[in-house]
This record gives sequence, structure tokens and C-alpha cells, in this order.
Amino acid sequence: MKNILIFSLVVLLFSCKSDKSKLEQKRMDSTLTETAVKSAYPKNMLKVFDAHGGLDSWKPFKTLSFVIPKTDALETHTIALHSRKDIISMPQLSLGFDGSQVWLLDKEEAYKGDAIFYHNLMFYFFAMPFVLADEGIVYAETEPLEFEAKSYPGIRISYNSGIGTSPKDEYFLHYDPETFEMKWLGYTVTYSSGAVSENVKWIRYDEWANVEGIQLPKSLTWYSYEGKKIGAPKNTVVFENISLSSAEKPTDFYKKPERATFVN
Repeated sequence: MKNILIFSLVVLLFSCKSDKSKLEQKRMDSTLTETAVKSAYPKNMLKVFDAHGGLDSWKPFKTLSFVIPKTDALETHTIALHSRKDIISMPQLSLGFDGSQVWLLDKEEAYKGDAIFYHNLMFYFFAMPFVLADEGIVYAETEPLEFEAKSYPGIRISYNSGIGTSPKDEYFLHYDPETFEMKWLGYTVTYSSGAVSENVKWIRYDEWANVEGIQLPKSLTWYSYEGKKIGAPKNTVVFENISLSSAEKPTDFYKKPERATFVN
């Protein structure tokens, strides 16, 4: 009986040590993973993410929605942040991405735009800087942007081959040197031609909303420009009813409606 008791105690002791060792290894693996993730971004890029709430706060959210008021109607955008499925709803039509194809529901054939180009265009501008944490991105320094006697340091973003619809697009994020808050975005568009463009368009980010601890833009203003010389404001897009949720929409939410057609 005594020997059985001693044996049981030894087994219990080794079992506790084994559980403790596994827990310590799990913590170590978690720390190494977190370090590896952070080292994937330049130091100043991480500071920009942190200035807007931080990647650790952003990543758990699964659904983003916002409304763009237009002169004739409200345009409601809903995006699945992890799969990047999306839907844009308007009174007269809707369009979306089901995870593999873009679809359009336009009974009156009123839509004159390019649904493939537009379905996630405003989301990408709106979800800055966090969309610049996507995989396949290459970061580099770029010359500061000068505006109204202030210099804004910049980070150049390009993409590895095969990433996204337009991997030859480039972005130039410029931030406040004191707060690291994003202030300007330069971008090129190569979607239609597939050729590299040197025409960089400029958007100013100067008004932010705190949504669930994340800083998201209340508005974006496009400016006239000549190279990196910024001119006068041209047009502003306003965002309303912004929401972030950790819940996902139902599986068929982004599915092509029965009367909609896939866009080639």
C-alpha cells in the first residue's frame, strides 16, 4: 500500500511538471509569434497602427459597416474583415463580392460604374492604415510630403506579385511626426491598364472618429496636385453610421441575390 502511494505521488509530481512545462512552452510560442508578427512591419508603421488603436485591437473585429451619403441616396457598405466579402446597398441597386466573384443587382440598369473596381474601393481607403497590414506587402521609406510648412514622413507600400487585383498599385502613407497619426495617402491606379503608373493621387485624412477604440476617418478629401506639390481641395467623401463588430454576418449575407448577375 505504501509503495502504491509513493508511486502515485511520483506520477502526480511528473504530471504537474509536464503540465507546467506545456504551459510555459505555450506562453513562449505565443510570445515568439507576437514578436514575429511585429517584426514583419517597420517600426514606424507599427507606431502608426498604434496611433489608430493598434493591430491587436483591430484584428478581433469581423464586420465593418459605414454609410456614404450621396446627393440622391445613401450608400451602405458592409465588409467581412477577415474574408473581405462585401456588399454595397443603394435604394435602386446593390453590388457585392461573395468571396470569389463580384455580382451586380441592377434591375433598372442604372449603374454606369465598374463594379469590379468599385466594390471594395472605398473600404480600402476607409480602413487605412489597417489594410496596410495585409500579407504580401513590401514596406520602404519614401521622401516626406510637404504641406503648409509642415513635413510629413512617409512609408511606401508595394505588393508582391500575384497579390490582389492590382499588385502594381502603390501607396504612400504620410504621418504626423509627433503623433504618428495618418495624415495623407498617395496612391496610384493600375487596374484598367495593368501598367505601372507614376501618377500619384493624394487624399488628406484630417478628421477621425473613435469607434470601439479604433480611429477611423469621418471624411476623406481629395486634393489637386502636381507631383508631390499639393494644391487645393477638390472633393470630400463623408462617412456616417460607422460600426465595428466582433460578430459575423450570416453565411448567405454576401451571397449573390437570385436576380443578380456575376460581373466579368
